[in-house]
Amino acid sequence: MSVSSPSDPESSPGTQRGPQVTEREDGEPEEEKVCAVCGDRATGYHFHVMTCEGCKGFFRRSINKGVHFTCPFARSCPVTKAKRRQCQACRLQKCLDVGMRKDMIMSEEALGRRRALRRQRRLAREQPGGLTAEQRDLIGILIAAHQRTFDSSFSQFAHYRPAVRLYIPSPRSPSPSGLGAQPECGAEDVLPDVFSMLPHFADLSTFMIQQVIKFAKEIPAFRGLPIDDQISLLKGATLEICQIQFNTVFNAETNAWECGQHCYTIQDGALAGFQQIYLEPLLKFHISLKKLRLHEAEYVLLQAMLLFSPDHASVAQRDFIDQLQEKVALTLKSYIDHQHPMPEGRFLYAKLLLLLTELQTLKVENTRQILHIQDLSSMTPLLSEIIS
Repeated sequence: MSVSSPSDPESSPGTQRGPQVTEREDGEPEEEKVCAVCGDRATGYHFHVMTCEGCKGFFRRSINKGVHFTCPFARSCPVTKAKRRQCQACRLQKCLDVGMRKDMIMSEEALGRRRALRRQRRLAREQPGGLTAEQRDLIGILIAAHQRTFDSSFSQFAHYRPAVRLYIPSPRSPSPSGLGAQPECGAEDVLPDVFSMLPHFADLSTFMIQQVIKFAKEIPAFRGLPIDDQISLLKGATLEICQIQFNTVFNAETNAWECGQHCYTIQDGALAGFQQIYLEPLLKFHISLKKLRLHEAEYVLLQAMLLFSPDHASVAQRDFIDQLQEKVALTLKSYIDHQHPMPEGRFLYAKLLLLLTELQTLKVENTRQILHIQDLSSMTPLLSEIIS
């Protein structure tokens, strides 16, 4: 029989007892979970199977090291709590037989990164002042990048096709007046010209996309990525980041986006060809996000979370980008916990995560509708590249 590795962790003294019975909340006895491999007390699901810590560690080490074990007998050695160390070949085979999955094992490098992130979280919790020096530096970098690149007055939005709000007569209207200016609220004898605002919106979107690109390039971690990864991240996140930036100029009292000398309402979206299935949830999203009364730091951290998403297609340095996003997310959570006053800060982080999920759905619908708009000649090359 093969000899076990001296590094094979044994169960703690508390696990040397036989099967124990605990009491459920309703008073009924409940037998403790047992390891599907050796029968020892299980600590949870590991690699898809309920196992003990000993078999979890044995399986991970055996697969990671690629060791080939040999059983000198008939490959039928008993694998129990007492005898599991006697034949590693049969123990590994039983791990596989009960369903433990090789593909769920993390590499040593990935495990190291996860441990480092756990240490980061622990330090963040233990930090008396709330934010670590590294987190404060990150917020400073992002705020500076935002302030240098985002024109909240839209004074630099100068080269654009005019905003044309045209309406056409309703088929049931006897008026032959033809095209005209925007009707009074509640008028029922006119319909929007669904493409009159499209050229202007294409130029506005292009202006905001350019600001997002400049914002990203101000972040050292982004500049350090390969150019292909930079392009992939921008194509995946730019439209969502535009909405976060657009929310900073949203007026919740008038439901309008006040962009310097320009003012836009959700009706302007209809004049650009967008349908209500997209416009109604979009307005609801902006109202909900504005109600949270975010600080500037929270806005820029949200933008960075969207930018450093490892889920974007064609990303090569996925693990590194995942670490960046995790660092930004932890900073946002710490900032909210220590800097955002109650009651507004209560459950704020969870609410933001839900809104980011809604934003992802909005982006998919937005892209779908843009691609179905017939007058694609109004699109600028940069906008076409982002939605392609």
